[in-house]
Amino acid sequence: MVSVIIPSFNRASFLKKAIESVLSQRFQAFELIVIDDGSRDKTEEMVLRYGPRIRYIRQENKGPASARNLGIKKSSRPFIAFLDSDDRWGREKLSLQLDRMQENPSCLISHTQEVWYKNGRVFNQKKRHRKYHGYIFDRCLPLCVVSMSTVMVQRGIFDKVGFFNEDLPCCEDYDFWLRASVGHEFLLIDKPLTLKDGGRPDQLSSIYATGIDRFRIRSILNLLNSSPLKPKQRTLAMHELRKKCRIYGTGCIKHGRIEEGRYYFDLSRGDSNLPYAVPLKKLE
Repeated sequence: MVSVIIPSFNRASFLKKAIESVLSQRFQAFELIVIDDGSRDKTEEMVLRYGPRIRYIRQENKGPASARNLGIKKSSRPFIAFLDSDDRWGREKLSLQLDRMQENPSCLISHTQEVWYKNGRVFNQKKRHRKYHGYIFDRCLPLCVVSMSTVMVQRGIFDKVGFFNEDLPCCEDYDFWLRASVGHEFLLIDKPLTLKDGGRPDQLSSIYATGIDRFRIRSILNLLNSSPLKPKQRTLAMHELRKKCRIYGTGCIKHGRIEEGRYYFDLSRGDSNLPYAVPLKKLE
């Protein structure tokens, strides 16, 4: 019933825990696919020890969006669940989530509550990371409120909103949930079924922590240019775009990147009656 996709890059030590959390699920009707995104550690050796229980696929390093897309294309089940290589699941995760999705067949995407760990200790989430149910477009605009490792989808969602954006080195999850939330309801399983480890310097959220909003700006621009938004959605997107441009532009000027800062301030003052048509290469 379910394809489980784990992308991984140089995380053999964490990946083992992620794999074990899948193999120990009470629900066992799944295929497990590990996409090795060009790792240089012992990822391949470790995964192959599990034998035919895991489908191992290796590609050259192209980033998490590419790895997930490859996993989706190689998968064969009607439901797909994602798990990051440094996270893990509670034993009931797949069974409870699949039951709820089958009870609500009109929902193409669901997510769960999660428990965060930092340096081995439970880390209390901030209010802005609260999970939501239903049509959550307005919640998805400011930041990523859907965690990748909590998600299960019907594979038909990719026919409707496309795959993960491989041009984004970071925030590809924000970009996907934002596109999905334009016209689709999110089903929340209100139980902490996902365990997330954070606070490490090798995570993309840490690597791109400074200036991460420039990738979200790209996502909103893409959305304004290509998605059929309702008037209220367009207004919300324009408001968030201007806000992020002003904040990021201020940061650029503060750190001496005057030309870049001015560009984002100009972008924030765009004509609200027209969709933006800004070359995205300028936002690299």
